[in-house]
Amino acid sequence: MVSHVLVALDGSPQSWAAFDHAVSNYAGETITALHVVDPLEGVYSDYGGDGYYDARTHERAVERGEALGDQARERADDAGILETTVLETAVETGPTARTILGFADENDVDLVVMGSHGRSGVARILLGSVAETVTRRAPVPVTIVR
Repeated sequence: MVSHVLVALDGSPQSWAAFDHAVSNYAGETITALHVVDPLEGVYSDYGGDGYYDARTHERAVERGEALGDQARERADDAGILETTVLETAVETGPTARTILGFADENDVDLVVMGSHGRSGVARILLGSVAETVTRRAPVPVTIVR
């Protein structure tokens, strides 16, 4: 039985499709919309070994995550599920796949729902696949929405 669903939300159309899937299939349960901020957000380099950290850039990334949480609440309200569903939002900083997996483990999540960008070939090899990594390593079922 699924009582706590984690939705990885990055603002892409695929992640919103994942959120909508969770809303339509798990209304009445707890849904957490999680946005992960890359820890390198705000780190700049001159390629010579030196670099600097712009704390304001990181803060803006966190604010964007909080805004996505607000949008998730609006979508859930539009779907009419907030009377029966607990909607939580969270913004965490860290490596994306590892942070999603850690959050799921630490918060008794029963199911992870996430969108897939559907990259293939060289793009997938070079960019990696967060959805694939989460699916392979998750201690709970993972639903991938395209």
